[in-house]
Amino acid sequence: MRKFVLILLVAVFTLIKVSAQDPSFSKGDKAVNFGLGLGSIYYSGFGYKTQVPPVSVSFEVGIVDNLLEKGVIGVGGYIGYLSYKYSNDWRTSNLVIGARGNFHYPLVNKLDTYVGLMIGYDIVSYSDLNGYSGIYSGSSSRFVSAWFVGGRYYFTETFAAMAEFGYGVTYLNLGIALKF
Repeated sequence: MRKFVLILLVAVFTLIKVSAQDPSFSKGDKAVNFGLGLGSIYYSGFGYKTQVPPVSVSFEVGIVDNLLEKGVIGVGGYIGYLSYKYSNDWRTSNLVIGARGNFHYPLVNKLDTYVGLMIGYDIVSYSDLNGYSGIYSGSSSRFVSAWFVGGRYYFTETFAAMAEFGYGVTYLNLGIALKF
């Protein structure tokens, strides 16, 4: 399903090239996103309480431009963190560290629109707050992947509002971006 959605988004960006605007993100540009997540793919339902909401920082550099006339490929890193407590019995946290690749294509003036993929490593730690199970703490880790679509609306040459929707640490990530 994820591959289908990604292919569909790339096809849409390809077909819309006739109405493309000047790029807001170009080869050599560097951008940092600071995000706060809404909704978690990890913990939801009855009994879960947020201790630290999903927060993230990502960095990106434009490395290839002039794809499909105005498209740009960017690569960079990602760090995300969240922590939840379950019914005052368990505390669980996730630290995700990953590499991202984005395909940017300008659709509207001042709006940097992109679709991307991330491959990362999820470091999970947990602790038994009451000692009922006899196991007081532990950790585990796993490789993760994610896809997303996003946009940055630039108010100035270097400052933007940022939004990303997709499958990652959170379904919706809102925040600010700085370009330099």
